[in-house]
Amino acid sequence: VVADALSRRPDYAVHKADANAIGVARTSTPSSSLLDDVRSAYTKDADAKQLLDYFAAPSDKSRQKLAKHLRARVHRYRVHNGLLLYSAVDDNADRIVVPDDHELKLRITYEYHDAPTSGHQGREKTYLLLTRDFYWSHQYKWVRKYVRACEVCQRVKPAPFSQAPLQSLPTPSECWQSISMDFVFGLPPDNKRRTGIVVFVDRFSKMVHLAAVPAEVTAKQTARLFVDMVFRHHGMPID
Repeated sequence: VVADALSRRPDYAVHKADANAIGVARTSTPSSSLLDDVRSAYTKDADAKQLLDYFAAPSDKSRQKLAKHLRARVHRYRVHNGLLLYSAVDDNADRIVVPDDHELKLRITYEYHDAPTSGHQGREKTYLLLTRDFYWSHQYKWVRKYVRACEVCQRVKPAPFSQAPLQSLPTPSECWQSISMDFVFGLPPDNKRRTGIVVFVDRFSKMVHLAAVPAEVTAKQTARLFVDMVFRHHGMPID
């Protein structure tokens, strides 16, 4: 069995978050500073305070004091080095619980999306990278809103509609029945200071006629070149 390319990528691998050194290679913020801020923010979050109090002295009595939504999932939480860790239903990977702190969530999402080492991965990849290490409620909705508000992503993202397919031109049956014409500018100037060329191409034989033109070439001058270089030698093309 040969693994595909995605399964070989370490950033897609399922693993447990390292609570002591998280994302060092992927973020610009020192992990100790980030984790200290997470710990500090727990003191202002009601759910986090309940869980930390419970795990400090777990018992049936203290479990009953938990809010109902926490009591139903308390078996998925644990504490390590002062950090709350959460294990999702579909895997056993531990993720650091982020308290309900708007600025802290912005900072973490920035590190996984906007930082030079992250490279504006887009909604899905940002979500995958973020949820590998962190957890908070409605995380996907948060990431979707964040990426939608990202100026860089909106400027460079593909158009939301499909482009019309290119239509091929019919192949002519004889020389000089059908021609194409184009200009090329920005070339080194010749002795007459002309920096462009006009190109006439026979679509059947691929024969080419070229003429030097100034950057300010007019439609009248182009028509005169067409007469001198194409019509005079090959007659009037059909198209």
